[in-house]
Amino acid sequence: MDAVQVIASATQLVSAMVTAVGALEQAAADLAEAPRRLQVLEDFVSDLDALAQQARQRHAHKMHSPQLERQFQSLGRLMDQLRTNIAKARQVLSKKGRGKGFARVVRSSVVGDPLMRYVKLIRDDLNWWLELQELTQSVGNVIASTAKSTPSLVRVKSEHGYPVSKKCSYVRELLERDGGHWVVLIVGLSGIGKSCLARQIASDPPGNFVDGAIEISFGRWCSRAACSGSRSEYHKRLVRKICKFLVQIGSMTVNEEMGKDLDDVCCLLQTALIGRSMLILLDDVWEQDIVDRFTKLYDNDCRYLVTTRDEAIYEIAEAEKVEISKDDIKEISKEILLYHSLLSVEELPPVAEVLLDRCGHHPLTVAVMGKALRKETRVEKWDKAISNLSTYATCAPGPVSYVNEKDVESTLTIFGSFEYSLEAMPENSRSFFMVLAAISWEEPVPEACLESIWSALLQNSLFSLVVSKLVEGSLIIKLEDQLLYHMHDMVSLYLENKTNDAVRTLLSESISDCAALVAPWLFVFGKECVKGPAEQKIRSFFSQLEFMEIEILLGSTTQALMTCRSISDFEASRLGFSKILGPRIAEIISVGSPDLIFAIIKAITVIFFQADYINLAQSLETAGSIDKLIDLLGVCEDTSTVANFSYVLAKISEHVDATIADEILSRIPMDRIAGLLSPENELWHESVFTTLASMTKVGKLKAVETMIESGVDKKLLVLLGNGSEISQHHAIVMLKTFCELGAPLQGCMGPAVLIHLPWHARISLERFVLFDQSVPPSPKPQQFDVILHKIRQRDSKEIIEAIQGLLPLAERAKDSTVQDLLLGSNLFGRLSLLLQCREVESNQNQVRSQTAFLVMKLYCIAEGSQGASSSGRKKK
Repeated sequence: MDAVQVIASATQLVSAMVTAVGALEQAAADLAEAPRRLQVLEDFVSDLDALAQQARQRHAHKMHSPQLERQFQSLGRLMDQLRTNIAKARQVLSKKGRGKGFARVVRSSVVGDPLMRYVKLIRDDLNWWLELQELTQSVGNVIASTAKSTPSLVRVKSEHGYPVSKKCSYVRELLERDGGHWVVLIVGLSGIGKSCLARQIASDPPGNFVDGAIEISFGRWCSRAACSGSRSEYHKRLVRKICKFLVQIGSMTVNEEMGKDLDDVCCLLQTALIGRSMLILLDDVWEQDIVDRFTKLYDNDCRYLVTTRDEAIYEIAEAEKVEISKDDIKEISKEILLYHSLLSVEELPPVAEVLLDRCGHHPLTVAVMGKALRKETRVEKWDKAISNLSTYATCAPGPVSYVNEKDVESTLTIFGSFEYSLEAMPENSRSFFMVLAAISWEEPVPEACLESIWSALLQNSLFSLVVSKLVEGSLIIKLEDQLLYHMHDMVSLYLENKTNDAVRTLLSESISDCAALVAPWLFVFGKECVKGPAEQKIRSFFSQLEFMEIEILLGSTTQALMTCRSISDFEASRLGFSKILGPRIAEIISVGSPDLIFAIIKAITVIFFQADYINLAQSLETAGSIDKLIDLLGVCEDTSTVANFSYVLAKISEHVDATIADEILSRIPMDRIAGLLSPENELWHESVFTTLASMTKVGKLKAVETMIESGVDKKLLVLLGNGSEISQHHAIVMLKTFCELGAPLQGCMGPAVLIHLPWHARISLERFVLFDQSVPPSPKPQQFDVILHKIRQRDSKEIIEAIQGLLPLAERAKDSTVQDLLLGSNLFGRLSLLLQCREVESNQNQVRSQTAFLVMKLYCIAEGSQGASSSGRKKK
């Protein structure tokens, strides 16, 4: 029995109870029949309770569903109400025969028959619950119908120039088939079009996937072989991939990725996919374990489209297997050639068929050759291309060991097409492409990284022109609408044995300025075997105290860190740079130029976290370099330099002796810091608030008084009215700190100022500054909303509690703010209905008297306020 059947069974029982209540109503006058009918109702409630308990136990593993939990809760509340009213009805029934007949008639004519009242309550409760279940089901059906007719949210983009094949229709049929396998495996040689086919389907998923489609690309990087057999490293990489997927579907934020193990992430994945109907493309999978982890997920209608070249994964039993054969690609290879060569069928030379055969009709090879022969119609050029392709394929370096034996011949042909494409490019494009072998292409690489590498080659042409040549030649891929580049795994494979040459060109043979520029980028985005040489180069610059190179290196380091692909990447790279830079800072500051020190300070704000400042303060104090920093702060003119210097010195002051700390705090230019707190300088707010927090932590009230003299408190109040939500939060925290330290803020933050602040700011601050107890605190909107919610209920107990909660507010009805709060709600309309005893099921008299008292209190206080105001005007 599933959750829907549970509620259906409960609904049938409740319907039967409604019938029983009708019989009870008719038998109310017959005292002999009424007890039996009441007993039937009690039995129904017992059956309903037993059903609910049984269903809750059976579906204990699904109680994480908020909808199911709410239905069980509403059913529980219904049974509680029924038991209460049945007990009251039985109590009334026991007294019904004790009075005289005339007295019963008179009492019933005045206040109504008590038994009938409880009968009505029971019937209304049952009907109300049934209506809610029907309404919920109807709303669910409407939403499901709308979702089914709404186009899917497409998250996957198809590849341009890849024609629709018969295989595409076949795979779509497999995914649409009811009762089909959860996994559809697309298998084939490298570069044969597996991913293109899968993206083509996922870009327009079948209609049964109402939540659209999404892609996760794994690659060889996410395999045990790439991790040298390390299980922990493989799990760490798999966590990163799954976390990226969770971020994409909105079930995790970027900042939550840190510190999670694989089991935790898989639990989050299970929860995130509950109830979803989504086509999930698992691209370039190298481990069967990855597919297994997704197929074990339950309570969802997701299907998995998996591309792989690994035959072991192909052997998964519970999967539909689709292999892309040579006949399949032969069907579309000519269209691919036409698309990339920009030629029509009539313009295509007859020898093109020979070229397609030489390419093995392999889509990637055909695309590369087509782009190399773009708009070329001369037959001799095509003949030369065929000849050169054969030559290059014969001479191409053999693929690395992880290529399957079946792939070797096609891989050599693909490599030959790369050679031919490069031969047709200018020399600067070729040299640039070769040094890209130093980069790890497992994830998209930012354009700034490629541009820095290009700059290190000291070429005269524009970067944009050179990179566009590589994109046109299908050697790298530019992601649409993003400053990111990617590389096909076959192209990356082609560059595999050129890594050492690339490192030598960039770090050893280039001039020192260029090596300093590119080394941090390689440390962040280079292959694992490249990061070591990059770190050695960085350390050599610091050890030799080459100031110009260090300044370039620090700027490049900051830029590289700010373009990291994830929080985990940033943290790993930041920690590495901190270990390199930390031990050398004091020495460099003691002998470096002002420009170099400015660069160091800026890098520190990005690279160092809280724990790093402890060692930094100790090393600077030992070297006697703090005075030099303080003196340099006094001559800073640039706003960003002042902000960075103040930030670093304030953090250092937390970890030095009191004399040095006082000197630092006295030299920080508070006037300029206060100026950075204006709403238009939001870029600097986080840095400035951190500086102020460190200063108050060290200098206490003395530091706060200095800030107030510089107008910081007034700037904070301006931010409360006009700043961003984050800036408002920081401003509230800072003003609270000022108050807790005993700062005299009554002059700038009295009642006249507080009344104009946003609600959340006023509530947070008024208890600190309203020492005059005659000034009433503000009513909290959240509490007022709760009261309004209660007074709209039908239950008399809830209404009475709400009225009692409104009485303290009525005492302050002369306050214009309270009046605005009351008049801005629909409270008075509701009070009018309550005075007429509408929509109240019991205790009408008590509700009516409480309501009348509240209305009179509001009226008297409001009249008194107007009278005092009128008297004041007459005196004037």
